[in-house]
Amino acid sequence: MSVQHDQAKGPMQDRIVVVTGGARGIGRAIVDRFTAEGATVVIGDLTDPGDPGQLEWVPLDVTDETSVIEFAQSVEAGHGGVDVLVNNAGIMAERSITEETLAEWDLTMAVNLRGPFLMAKHLIPFMEGREGASIINIGSIEGLVANRLHAAYCASKGGVHALTRSLALDLGPHGIRCNAIAPGWIDTDLNRSYVERHPDRDQVVADLERLHPIARIGDPADVAATAFWLASPDAGFVTGQVIQVEGGRTVRLSLPTTLEP
Repeated sequence: MSVQHDQAKGPMQDRIVVVTGGARGIGRAIVDRFTAEGATVVIGDLTDPGDPGQLEWVPLDVTDETSVIEFAQSVEAGHGGVDVLVNNAGIMAERSITEETLAEWDLTMAVNLRGPFLMAKHLIPFMEGREGASIINIGSIEGLVANRLHAAYCASKGGVHALTRSLALDLGPHGIRCNAIAPGWIDTDLNRSYVERHPDRDQVVADLERLHPIARIGDPADVAATAFWLASPDAGFVTGQVIQVEGGRTVRLSLPTTLEP
């Protein structure tokens, strides 16, 4: 069922936007931004986002091709097509490579990399011919650099970036742009849980802020704003790119504390 928004006269009026993993975190911020701009947003997620009557939710397991096909058919039946696909669903676990099980590795790859592949495969037919059609994949700076104990996550996000470039080449002639966003440290529930486990939370936050030249950590709205721009006509000549939204963290070379100014 289509959900009517009070913001229907916004710049995304009449645009159909699909966001996977849109129930919370970065995905929810993306949902809220597109909704505020007048789009009709369909959330694909295993988790009910709440707000009955205000948000359109279709249960979705991005790792299961049958679930993806049924989701795509539901969106096409309800809306006639899709203008923007945001592949946001993802998971991360901390494991050493010697302790990580094959099942854990495969699950990370299934959610983070197979999911965007399946969503693109089965939604592209409903995006072709729609002016300004766009796919936005949520990668990570850990697809470019790495943290310890994140081998599966880093590998999957590197794959997302490579998939993005390949889709941009293949889909450009069909009028579909494809880009990725590589967020850095964003203040999500997941990242907040790491901070809260530390006995000196305030010190951790201060240390995190010092890693960023702009002296703060990211907000989900920062990623949502970039997703909105990539989907807009203002980014109409942008495709195949990985846009880093990380407050400049990766441009700073590390120094031993004895040499820091």
